[in-house]
Amino acid sequence: MGTFQKLKEFYWPFRSYFFWSIFLLLFMTAITVVYPVILQITIDEVVIQNRYNLIPYIAAIFLGLMVIKGLTTFGFQYLGDYFGMTSVYHLRKALYNKLQRLSFKYYDNAKTGDIMSRLTSDVEGFRFFLSAGFAELIRIVLLITVSLTVMFYYSVSLALVTMTAIPFLIVVVFQFDKRVHPSFRKIRKSMGILNTRIQENVSGINTVKSLSREDFEIDRFSTSNHDYKKRYLDTSMIWSKYFPLMELIGNICVVALLSYGGYMVIQGSLQVGELVAFFSLVWYILGPLMNLGFIINQFSQAKASGERLIEILDANEDIKEKETAIEVPINGHVTFNQVTLTYIKDDDSALKNVSFDAPPGKTIGLIGSTGSGKTSITQLITRFYEPEKGEVLIDSRPVWNYKLKTLRKHIGFVLQEPFLFSTTIKENIAYGNLDVTDEQIVSAAKRAEAHDFIMAMPKAYDTMLGERGMGLSGGQKQRIAIARAICINPSILVLDDATSAVDMETEFKIQKALKEVMRDRTSFIIAHRISSLKHADEILVLEDGEVVERGTHQTLLNNNGSYRRIYDIQYRDQEEMVQTSN
Repeated sequence: MGTFQKLKEFYWPFRSYFFWSIFLLLFMTAITVVYPVILQITIDEVVIQNRYNLIPYIAAIFLGLMVIKGLTTFGFQYLGDYFGMTSVYHLRKALYNKLQRLSFKYYDNAKTGDIMSRLTSDVEGFRFFLSAGFAELIRIVLLITVSLTVMFYYSVSLALVTMTAIPFLIVVVFQFDKRVHPSFRKIRKSMGILNTRIQENVSGINTVKSLSREDFEIDRFSTSNHDYKKRYLDTSMIWSKYFPLMELIGNICVVALLSYGGYMVIQGSLQVGELVAFFSLVWYILGPLMNLGFIINQFSQAKASGERLIEILDANEDIKEKETAIEVPINGHVTFNQVTLTYIKDDDSALKNVSFDAPPGKTIGLIGSTGSGKTSITQLITRFYEPEKGEVLIDSRPVWNYKLKTLRKHIGFVLQEPFLFSTTIKENIAYGNLDVTDEQIVSAAKRAEAHDFIMAMPKAYDTMLGERGMGLSGGQKQRIAIARAICINPSILVLDDATSAVDMETEFKIQKALKEVMRDRTSFIIAHRISSLKHADEILVLEDGEVVERGTHQTLLNNNGSYRRIYDIQYRDQEEMVQTSN
């Protein structure tokens, strides 16, 4: 029960609904056990005694009991479902909130399909046990206890004979649980892998088709699908082995009952009606005991699901907000003091002793080969990661002294691969600032050179976009992302290769518009094209996480170092393109 104890905070506050459902369950159980008693009285006291005038009264009692049982069953089921659904509502909310708080380091290793599986299938498996499984377990215990009490009242010896095989049934049920739980754990894990495979394939369908890898993806999906089928069939094999054995033990109890009970009726020590009642009552014991396998099945699934949910809830939050964190306006003065960043322990550092100063209004250009540490610098400013050594300051305060929302709402990000949501263009632009006006949205779009193509869309700014902005070109997505960053009016603006997907003419227009936007703001431009950052106040050239050169565009050209080498390569490529076109 350790798993359920860890998740207690989500269902225990709503225990009153559960207890009320159990209260109604008591009536249901009592009425259920009364049926055989009434049947015994009908046979022994009415039919055998020829007192047929009592039958209408007995029928009326049966009808009344059925009405009461129907009402209590309704209340029991509704309250049970209300308890389970309310509990997992708060559990799912806590899981989602946790996922929002987890740092990039968690998502670096997590798989989207597996996370989705946990928030859907695993949460639902846990809910089903809360709503029905646990109450069913209590119903079984009550039904067995009350039935045994009535059986011992009728005949102690017959009850003992009937119960002889029950210990064997309990042992079988225990062994079943011991084997089925690990099996269900494997099923849940396999389902997560299968969901991940589907999610990745659908998200990357353009790449799959463009490279004609459909057959390869089908094979990969088939492998995951086959693994899930195998895990499920392994569990089914366990169920198939143990359930017939449980049923056989139950039937042995019935044979013993009929044999010894029939003998007692012949001897006159037991009435016919009592034997009939005994036969009904024994199934009230054996049926639930055999059904206990199904309950254990549910419990094992719920436990396996709960363990996977706890893994998310207990995941380490690398980025935590200090209790003394402040909420003040940010001017955007960024300072790095001997900053070192390592993503994976014992791996090479992504940044090594990086230092620079960027006062408000200054534009810093970052250039270097892939993996040189350009993006890492900007991710430290927003506290997506924590530095291993050194400190990152904003307005002379360490970044961890600010509330995370305060810090990040003053930083506008335009990523190399912008993410657009499946909603209207207007809502995508306003995503970072819901208070922005329509006029400000249009103004931001114009500054980002997006207004013209937006107005050419079927419904202009109210045009619905597909998943991840499907229907737009890469350059159009980036211009919408730039407009989104402008709308939040940031103190610090980060352009992470933000014009990589646009042509040279559009890039020139965007840069011209961004000059006004970047005025009085600290700006970081990450680029591979020198044309994108040659106007920067200072350019940092990075290699293997270290700043190997710094200065203005002209100064770096005169140094004849790494920057000059990059410039010559790009310039030579342009010359070759011109010669080829001629």
